[in-house]
Amino acid sequence: MRTINVSAPRKRRNPILPYFLILPTGIFVLMFTAWPTLLALYQSFFRQRMNIAKFRQPTFIGLGNYAQLLGDERFLLVMKNTLVYVLITAPISIILGFLFALLVNRTVKGIGLARLAFFQPTILPMVSAATIWMFFFTPNYGLWNNALRALGYTGPQNWTGNPHLALIAIMIVTIWKNAGYYMIFYLAGLQNLPTDVYEAAVLDGASGWQMLWQITFPLLRRTTLFVSTIAFIGAFQMVDHIFVLTGGGPSRASTVLLYYLWQVRFENQNIGRAAALTLILIIFLLLFTATNFLLSERKEESYA
Repeated sequence: MRTINVSAPRKRRNPILPYFLILPTGIFVLMFTAWPTLLALYQSFFRQRMNIAKFRQPTFIGLGNYAQLLGDERFLLVMKNTLVYVLITAPISIILGFLFALLVNRTVKGIGLARLAFFQPTILPMVSAATIWMFFFTPNYGLWNNALRALGYTGPQNWTGNPHLALIAIMIVTIWKNAGYYMIFYLAGLQNLPTDVYEAAVLDGASGWQMLWQITFPLLRRTTLFVSTIAFIGAFQMVDHIFVLTGGGPSRASTVLLYYLWQVRFENQNIGRAAALTLILIIFLLLFTATNFLLSERKEESYA
């Protein structure tokens, strides 16, 4: 017997609809990401300084801006400060955020207040946080110098005026400000982990360290990828507290790449060199993000 297909006809999909849906995002990316990047690339090949009359008109110099930067001791010092700042503040903030999340990931009375205490610095604007810490770093009666006296050190330390301590002071404020923010992501990840895995591990006699290293860390690898990405990118972009605490000094000891870019563009009005610095910053961010994702994918394959 011959059967007749009486199923309803399929509706034809509109092939243009997905492109219309992503059109607003595409326009936003083109206007505020792609176009400024291409403009900076173009301007980096020209010499143009708005505060010097004979250099106001752009003059093509090719890679001259990049060559001048690589031969400039100030730029090399800024790059050193930036790498030290990023490679110390981001990992320490991530580790503290994870430890805070482990500490508050429990159901006890008053745990909400503990979570709020760790997260509270994140709520403050960075300028407000820097103003608070300026009082802590005051040489004569600041909190840090009083703590050092209690430990037996004599003599007040000028934290923001000492070339050897200024960058450390900047890093302390950054870590204090960001650790609670990363704690929220780890806390959300910990609360979504399957409990049956830990119950099975307890029955097998696994210790707390073994469960942390062999279960918690692998299950939180996606969270760690996200947190590490925003932490390192945020470290490259953090400059507000430098304006308040040190102004990049003394002797550029606390000047990082983005703050130096602001000085070159708006204080020196050197458009060509500022564009070259912008491209260098973008390249650093792209290299780190790509490397982070590649390493994460390799680790995921090894776990699989």
